[in-house]
Amino acid sequence: MATAVSVPDFKVFQSLWGMEGIPYGGEEWSLREKLDAIVEAGFDGVEIAWSTVFPIGKEALEIVGEYDLEWTLVCFPKSQEYFKEVAERFAGADMRFVNIQPDIRPYTLGEGIREILGWMEIAEDAGFTAYFETHRDRMTTDLRYTLKLIDAIPNMKLIADLSHYVVGQEFSWPVDDDNEAMIQRILARSYGFHGRVASREQVQVPIGFPQHKQWLDLFLRWWEDGFRMRREEGKLEELIFVPELGPSGYAITGADGEELSDRWEEAVQLKDHARRIWSGLDSAAVAG
Repeated sequence: MATAVSVPDFKVFQSLWGMEGIPYGGEEWSLREKLDAIVEAGFDGVEIAWSTVFPIGKEALEIVGEYDLEWTLVCFPKSQEYFKEVAERFAGADMRFVNIQPDIRPYTLGEGIREILGWMEIAEDAGFTAYFETHRDRMTTDLRYTLKLIDAIPNMKLIADLSHYVVGQEFSWPVDDDNEAMIQRILARSYGFHGRVASREQVQVPIGFPQHKQWLDLFLRWWEDGFRMRREEGKLEELIFVPELGPSGYAITGADGEELSDRWEEAVQLKDHARRIWSGLDSAAVAG
């Protein structure tokens, strides 16, 4: 008899960092207005950054329990000692997982392995799940180095923000077989996803502009590939997708400094895209 596959609960969280400067063309919402909007838009939760450069995270943690929202944490450890402090602060907290952006840049694979294993042990001792995000200017900035890390550490699981590899490695169009194969290897080890669409020269393009449709379609197909892998693996209780559209610096701006598109509207569109993809996998499974 075939073993039944456990299908993950699929959830979409909104990045709180991605709410900076929202709404488009108006006075920025207060934190409570942002959380109200996230709930009203139908998100399941919120991703909160824990960093001295993101002080609103502390305030958000104090009030998120008042809302019908789950939450995850993203942190930026530079050392084992720093992450121990994070682990002690959040041990026993009702968060879904911790997303680690490893904020060190080792030259050798051995150095990277030691740090990752140390952080994984600290997270396990604290009783929470830890994933590692693919991100520029982090340990995972280089695609090939990251592949070596996951080959060396079988239990290392990723949060896939593929935008950083497309722009960081300057993928050509169309994406060639070698780059596609490397992305598929990243997807095979990804247990959460950040939603941002990049081109080979820009990390975050407006998804409604017609000249960016080819890139949007590419990312939608990659996310579908990754979702399918986690669904078919049958070992994950929940899969979380996070639209993470950053403010100016990530968002493209005009000569007046204003963003060229409505980032909140695009975040909601990415939420809907992700749920449509997941529903399509559900329908295909039923039909099969």
